[in-house]
Amino acid sequence: MMVRRLAAPLIAIAMAAAPFGTAHAQFTVLDQAQDGGTPQSQLTPPSDSSGVEPALPAAADPAPVAGAAPAGPCGSQPFSIARMSWPSAALLAEIHARILTQAYQCQVRFVSGDLGATASSMGSTGQPAMAPEMWVTRIADVWNGATEAQLVRSAAPSYVETSFEGWYMPTYAAAGLPAAPAAARLTMDLPVLQPEGKVRFISCPMDWACSVINRNLLAAHGLDALVEIVEPANRFEMDRLIAEAVSRREPFLFYYWQPNAVLAQVDVVALDMGAYDPDAAKCLADRDCADPKISAFPTEMVVIAVAERVFADIPVVAGYFQRASLPLAEMDAMLAQLNEAGATPESVADRFIAEKTSIWQGWVGNSAP
Repeated sequence: MMVRRLAAPLIAIAMAAAPFGTAHAQFTVLDQAQDGGTPQSQLTPPSDSSGVEPALPAAADPAPVAGAAPAGPCGSQPFSIARMSWPSAALLAEIHARILTQAYQCQVRFVSGDLGATASSMGSTGQPAMAPEMWVTRIADVWNGATEAQLVRSAAPSYVETSFEGWYMPTYAAAGLPAAPAAARLTMDLPVLQPEGKVRFISCPMDWACSVINRNLLAAHGLDALVEIVEPANRFEMDRLIAEAVSRREPFLFYYWQPNAVLAQVDVVALDMGAYDPDAAKCLADRDCADPKISAFPTEMVVIAVAERVFADIPVVAGYFQRASLPLAEMDAMLAQLNEAGATPESVADRFIAEKTSIWQGWVGNSAP
């Protein structure tokens, strides 16, 4: 298979805004992350179709590549990509814009929007042509209406994995266990990790939904006598506690979600959470769950949403999107890069194109002209 290399930088996709930084937290998979101490720059996930706030300033449209054919598979009209306001979605938009421009000679333009408004627009007008990270379970009614109108569909999952929440332990702790870490084995493994006293479990803030789930799930696994639950005041304290525990090489457990930079910045292992039980999960989310039962965290449907007309008019580009699922670990790594001084979504996307040919070349395959 011929490898098509994309130069970096590839296209000038300037954004008239300050770069991302550590103050911009990644869009999370928590239904409610309502932290009273969270600054305005902290992004929290929507609980309905209202979208994510605050939105990032709109990005400028990509410039055509010099010498590229003006009418490749996309024709003479710009191919519109939703560039939504949280970091992972912005990174995916930048990456896909570069590949479409260079490998398929498409003109690309960005469209700003939140989840609900983007899905609604795609379902009524077919614009934008693609949204790279559509969390459809969060806007189920809007998404169902859009797909029923037969103007938009899922091309592929945005990420290879579909589980975005779980429990973790540091790799140095897992190395001392007789088997791969699993929630079901913790009653046997925790006394090995901490022969005297309890192992700390760093959960999420008390007013987040996951704090209730974690408490009930720990009880379901029979771990109340073996763990000390730590519920930080906010997201920043949560990250600090994890970093401090790792620096001390403390044997501990913690809850986290993806995509997120933290999981690329510390060397950790995900625990096998077992099978998902919808009835058990419903009770686990209830603060007054009388008889908690074991369940994994639910999976989440996050897709590359593509306008139906793309499948009909530009099948080669639709085929590209059908192959363009990204491993979560790669996004975690890019989010960590985005926290580096001077980094922007554009620079991180350029780095992905330059260093991760083995990933995106599989998306392109032999389909590009």
